[in-house]
Amino acid sequence: MERMDAGMPFLLKYENVAWYENGKVRILDRRIFPEVRFVECSNYQEVVKAIADMVTQSAGPYTAVGMGMALAAYQVRDKSAAEQNSFLQQAAYDLAHARPTTANRYGQITYHCADVAKAALEAGKDPIEAIVDATVESLNRRYSTMQIVGDHLEGLIPNNGTILTQCFGETIIGTVIRAAMKKGKIFRVFCAETRPYLQGARLTSSCFAEMGFDTTVVTDNMIAYSMQHEGIDLFTSAADSIARDGHIANKIGTFQIAILAKYFGLPYFVTGIPDADKHSRDDIVIEMRNPEQVLRYRGIQNTLPQVKAIYPSFDVVPPHLISGVVTDKGVYVPYLLNKYFETEVKKFY
Repeated sequence: MERMDAGMPFLLKYENVAWYENGKVRILDRRIFPEVRFVECSNYQEVVKAIADMVTQSAGPYTAVGMGMALAAYQVRDKSAAEQNSFLQQAAYDLAHARPTTANRYGQITYHCADVAKAALEAGKDPIEAIVDATVESLNRRYSTMQIVGDHLEGLIPNNGTILTQCFGETIIGTVIRAAMKKGKIFRVFCAETRPYLQGARLTSSCFAEMGFDTTVVTDNMIAYSMQHEGIDLFTSAADSIARDGHIANKIGTFQIAILAKYFGLPYFVTGIPDADKHSRDDIVIEMRNPEQVLRYRGIQNTLPQVKAIYPSFDVVPPHLISGVVTDKGVYVPYLLNKYFETEVKKFY
């Protein structure tokens, strides 16, 4: 099967995200990258925990849940077909709900894997192999679709310009890099570090720097200074949810960067595929995580024991702060996102 990860940075090669082989799933631990270490899971429940514990982030869980379904099939390989199907339905639910904000997206992958396994069992074929193949097909769909999005985003970036990113957009990072390199376009990249897991510093900056782009990391409280003094031309981010009414959810801190972009007159372009089942802001669930991550940094306590913290994993950006939503069908005004669904919507996950 042809793969779509050619020319991608290390972090975006399929095996370096999550991979099933011989009754195990290996997941690159992005919490400690650029140190390269894989977490090995022996059952799908460990994959659920790895996703919940942020071993893999951004779009990484889309791959991990698919490979986790292959591992679930391995766990019950000696059971009857009925028992296997029942077990895989439960695994599909558990993996889909590893993180609540993106459960709808994970579920599209996991329940499809369960259906593929059922069909394989009925045909007398190996459900594990069928699920792995389906997961690679899902990866190929996402990478090829996001290449179209990356091509559109590249067209919005001025040559020799400067962009600001937030968190780790994963596939869009790789595809905009490929698009720019194909066109010979040069631009600088400023990456907000993205506390508390530092996805911008660890992941986004690594991808751009590896591929030869002039890359700078700034702390999350240097954004206004950077916009004022560093010649930033636009702000861009992916989104964990894109509602039909133009509200988007992305890593905590995105809202405040969008406010600053508006203040300085800079466009903010969101990239991704709108969620058909999220009609408004009310359909977006914000995951609240363990506040201990805010009270500590690299295992060192930052506060006195009596100090409290909060840790919302995402925040919601209203449409009036968004210049455009860049999709595979072009760039949409956020208030008109419903028009995306007026023409054929290709399978993405």
